[in-house]
Amino acid sequence: MRIILLGTPGGGKGTQAKLICDHFAIPHISTGAIFREKVKEGTALSREISSYTGTGQLVPDPITISLVEERLTKDDCKNGFLLDGFPRDKKQAEALDRIMNKKNKQIDFVFLIDVPKEMIVDRILGRRVCPKCAESYHIKYNPPKAPGHCDVCGTALIHRADDQEQIILDRLAIYNQTTQPILEFYETKGILHKIKGDGGIQEIFSQLNEIIEKVQKKLNRK
Repeated sequence: MRIILLGTPGGGKGTQAKLICDHFAIPHISTGAIFREKVKEGTALSREISSYTGTGQLVPDPITISLVEERLTKDDCKNGFLLDGFPRDKKQAEALDRIMNKKNKQIDFVFLIDVPKEMIVDRILGRRVCPKCAESYHIKYNPPKAPGHCDVCGTALIHRADDQEQIILDRLAIYNQTTQPILEFYETKGILHKIKGDGGIQEIFSQLNEIIEKVQKKLNRK
């Protein structure tokens, strides 16, 4: 089961990624996690990656694509994987195609969790994060047990500086601009599935599951 999960910031993508990976026993692969692991190695490449991530810049494609390809060779990817944060544009989608072709494999499903803009803004504005253990909360939808403090470690929660309305709207505009070509790319392949993301967590997960089951049944009949 090889899956790409797309969705706007604040659209609930991380929650669904965990549910999918737990259900199908596949690894959750994100470029952010790959970069963080590489930075720990203390190599020249680590320092180069840090020079980009530390200043909020995107890591260049040659490095990103190479690291993703390397990650997909690991044993835990033999039965599939879920990609989160990659591809981020059409050029990376084409590079992923080439990587898959080398392995005589293909991406099975591309899911877009589609959430109305107003709901995304509401979700992000109410988000609170633990600066120590990175647990995430929401003042309305997922409040901590003790107001303003992390359930896990008790640290005071913060409202991130970039979780402001105008910044959110700017990020959404950039996301939509770069993501549209990816959607068109996978739509022509017939593997793009749009999921309504304005329901509950389990409701969204059920939509994903139904699509996977329907496609698998169709393939089994061939």
